[in-house]
Amino acid sequence: MTGRVRLVLVRHGESVWNVEERYQGQSDSGLTATGREQAEVAAAALLARFGPPDLVVSSDLPRARDTANAYLRHFDLEARLDARLREADIGSWAGRPFTEIAAEYPDVLAAVGRGEDVRRGGGETFAELRRRVWQALVDAAALAAGDVAGDATVVVFTHGGPIRVAAAAALRLPVPGHLSFAPPVNTSLTVIGYAGERRNHSVVEYNAPTTWAAQAARAD
Repeated sequence: MTGRVRLVLVRHGESVWNVEERYQGQSDSGLTATGREQAEVAAAALLARFGPPDLVVSSDLPRARDTANAYLRHFDLEARLDARLREADIGSWAGRPFTEIAAEYPDVLAAVGRGEDVRRGGGETFAELRRRVWQALVDAAALAAGDVAGDATVVVFTHGGPIRVAAAAALRLPVPGHLSFAPPVNTSLTVIGYAGERRNHSVVEYNAPTTWAAQAARAD
């Protein structure tokens, strides 16, 4: 790999369970009407800022795929689906309200807040999430770089948890380094400069919102 790869990570649009304040994990509630509008605005922002991509990769969960589709309609492209880009597996917590989990598992949430890498709902740890997400990004970068002379742009549609751990991995922060990063908002953009085996990666931009444009469009 000779050039750098720009990894543009996009969080999915607003989902039903986002609005209802429920844990999602690897379950899915679908995009709301607002979420679909956010996806269209994010697509326009991606086009304006980065031009045509060299590769588009997406989590295989519906809320990420549907967000990606708003962007893909502008090109003769399909997303490469990768289950490793799914949100964290949170086991039995999926679909349950935040308030209910807070009342039932205060000790687990306190441990997470202290940086302990526990299995929420019997699911996976943050270290496990980070390993699979980062490997998916490394593989995507290698695939894009192999097809392009010079620098390449990969657009990745994924989830809040994967974006946080990816940023921490890029900077080689020890687990749970993702706690240094705020949860990304819906359809925000995070840009990682991936440098291959040189490992001097960078987080160029984190959690840059695109939804302000949707509000302006409604006002017009």
